[in-house]
Amino acid sequence: MRSRKQKSSGPFVLGIDFGTLSARALIVNAETGEEVASAACDYPHGSIEERLPGSKRPLPPDFALQHPADWMHALFNIVPKAVKMSGVRPEQVVGIGTDFTSCTPLPTTRDGFPLCLDDRWSKDPHAWPKLWKHHAAQAQADRINQAGQERSEAFIPAYGGRYSSEWMFSKVLETLENAPRVYAAADRFIEGGDWIVWQLTGNETRNLSAAGFKAMWVYPDGHGGWRYPDKAFFRALHPGLENVVEEKLGPTPVALGTSAGGLLPGMAERLGLCAGIPVAVGNIDAHVAVPACGVTRPGEMVMILGTSACHLLVGNQQQLVKGMCGVVQNGVVNGAWGYEAGQASVGDLFAWYVRNGVPAWLQSSAKVARSSPYELLEKQAAELKPGQTGLLALDWWNGCRSVLMNSELSGLLLGVTLATKPQEIYRALMESTAFGTRRILEAFTSQGVEIRRLAGCGGLAKKNPLLMQIYSDVLGLPIQAASSDQACALGAAMHGALAAGIFPNMQAAASAMARMEPGSWKPHKPSKATYDKLYAEYLRLHDHFGAGESGVMKTLRQLRAQSL
Repeated sequence: MRSRKQKSSGPFVLGIDFGTLSARALIVNAETGEEVASAACDYPHGSIEERLPGSKRPLPPDFALQHPADWMHALFNIVPKAVKMSGVRPEQVVGIGTDFTSCTPLPTTRDGFPLCLDDRWSKDPHAWPKLWKHHAAQAQADRINQAGQERSEAFIPAYGGRYSSEWMFSKVLETLENAPRVYAAADRFIEGGDWIVWQLTGNETRNLSAAGFKAMWVYPDGHGGWRYPDKAFFRALHPGLENVVEEKLGPTPVALGTSAGGLLPGMAERLGLCAGIPVAVGNIDAHVAVPACGVTRPGEMVMILGTSACHLLVGNQQQLVKGMCGVVQNGVVNGAWGYEAGQASVGDLFAWYVRNGVPAWLQSSAKVARSSPYELLEKQAAELKPGQTGLLALDWWNGCRSVLMNSELSGLLLGVTLATKPQEIYRALMESTAFGTRRILEAFTSQGVEIRRLAGCGGLAKKNPLLMQIYSDVLGLPIQAASSDQACALGAAMHGALAAGIFPNMQAAASAMARMEPGSWKPHKPSKATYDKLYAEYLRLHDHFGAGESGVMKTLRQLRAQSL
């Protein structure tokens, strides 16, 4: 929990950021951008990947679920704390914005009650919210792509050629096929972020960003009107899916920054705020970070580096880029086309290695030095030159989100010998995520999407200077970090300011509230030259295992699944 002394009387806005493992609340002075108080809370159940609460039965492979009660627990914990610490009077908070991991669909009744909290469905994993990194729906995604390509559906080029197993209809189809009774009982499949806004306001809404980037709500070729695919497409996937839009998705998506309604009296009492405060429609966590980095115009890419990574930029026109996660008009900032790509594991990859691959002696050394294993590994890795490890890795420990869009791909570490040291592996893993980002960047620039500068935010951008220097060297571009430790919560607060009518548009909100660090990481020419050679080899591995004829990664996954 953190607070700062106020410098003006406001107005103030509240941003609430629901992440993968925790939630954060941030109170911001909308006039100056000053962050006056924040609070955070871990989810008691975290990411549910082994078994459901109270169950001894293992979950199937590649499941990742959440507990909606955790979201409410965090909400009622962090907002009152932040309000109390800020010294702001409840009536001075005039707008609320939220963001949420996506795609995280939740099956509910018509009035929004989660099926997983009903004893009739609580033991069925398909009744629970499927977190963004739930990858068990790859078979359904494959069939969606096949049907979409055969029918020349507009969402295929809008999503860079492939629809992801992480997204809405892959998970909905998975539920229909594997738990038809759950599907029949669900009146709604709603994004967690839209569900939170429903709880705050009593109004069911769908935000344009999640619908556009995750749920096939597309604007074909920049004209023709927004629409989902027609019934014939869904019927071709499964006869029971024919009426999914009308029966399961609810209201038409609405624009970002608009008010979903006022804060309910009961909620206001629990949160220590005033009833009726405008609450902005929901948003995607990574997307709100873009204006929080001051990016509202073309030419700049924002890298949100956390457990996974999202790469977002805005453009003046629609370009169809192979392997992107989507392009949506007004999907990131109103008045521009928003582009998204990403990597399914970055911080998660480093955490996996520290948890499973770091020897006991290094853990002990870190404890003696009163530092974390991450800090010790980074210090040791920083003493190595590019190429010195003799290692090269593919960053697919959680599948490949962009540009191959295939969750069945897996990680690879090449060049290991009996002399290989832990810090060398750690550096190679960091370099692999930078190479993955370069592959994404080149996919955009090869199609005429301009990228002149990079902005970084998220925990890794603030806490890992070695990683940011590696990124700058690999990409050959300067990188500037956001000043805020809570860029997503700040971006959510900025949308709350729009909903409250404080600013006429996001450009004005960003001008008043966004801040960047004064310095930047700049590429070193000798390092860049070495990394160019390593990147060429990375591309060979990338194309052979990911885009070529080698099916070894898929075969290994299938053998693992069959043995469970």
